[in-house]
Amino acid sequence: MNISYDYYKIFYYVAKYKSFTGAADALLNNQPNITRMMKKLENELGCTLFVRQRHGVSLTAEGERLYGHISAAIGHILRGEEEIAADKSLKYGVVTVAASEIALHCVLLPVLKKFRKTYPGVKIRILNYSTPQAVDTVKKGLADFAIVTEPFETASGLQSFVLRSIREVPVCSNTFAEQEGSIKTYRQLEKYPLIGFGRNTASYGFYSDFFKKMGLSFESDVEAATADQILPMIRSDLGIGFVPLDFLGKTDNGSLKVLDISPAVPARNICLLKRKGISAGIAAGEIEKMIRANIKSAEDTE
Repeated sequence: MNISYDYYKIFYYVAKYKSFTGAADALLNNQPNITRMMKKLENELGCTLFVRQRHGVSLTAEGERLYGHISAAIGHILRGEEEIAADKSLKYGVVTVAASEIALHCVLLPVLKKFRKTYPGVKIRILNYSTPQAVDTVKKGLADFAIVTEPFETASGLQSFVLRSIREVPVCSNTFAEQEGSIKTYRQLEKYPLIGFGRNTASYGFYSDFFKKMGLSFESDVEAATADQILPMIRSDLGIGFVPLDFLGKTDNGSLKVLDISPAVPARNICLLKRKGISAGIAAGEIEKMIRANIKSAEDTE
């Protein structure tokens, strides 16, 4: 059989209200049209579904059996429509973002408070990974998108968009600087303990390449698991670390010294990665829009 869904929808409402007129009112239709379509449905099925009574209609045995199936199906459809409507209004939903540590602090965290306040019903899952892990997570479809720092390879099936650039500077504690004296060159840095990330991170690869171009080697003597661990380690006189200027602006209380070493560390980009040809969820799309708006607002005020 190839019976239109509309017929079954009308049957559902007639059976629910036990009235052709009641169904017509609910569907914003007219009673003669409802009656005609139900007669056609009965002809298609080859059985009588309704028995007319003084006040409305009642279901036949065949009608009761059909209603048991149709009511369940229509109920699922209506609930699905309600969920979609709720998602569109961002009353509910889930968004998963994979973020490297620096990208998390410099791009994502500034907008999450506003997003959470605006859409409290949306659940947010942040996967704090290294850049290679974050890229792989998006590739596997385990996150809506990723925000990561360069360098990285854009895997097949992914597309990347530059959000903003960051600059990092070599930093030590004032106590460390006083004890060790003036540090003016990168070659001098080889004599001192460096605080950095592990080999499986984009930051390690970035600094390894940067030092290599100067004929030097880069190695983390004190390895931090996350970016927000570096400043406390520097303040504890454990060594010299490279820190985004964004971090210093928020946390420096005069206890840190930025080393004046030339050349400056090259700027690198923070990028957003997502899968090609796959639309992000409504909540993910809204967070992305807020991230871009926040960055543009920051650029306009500079």
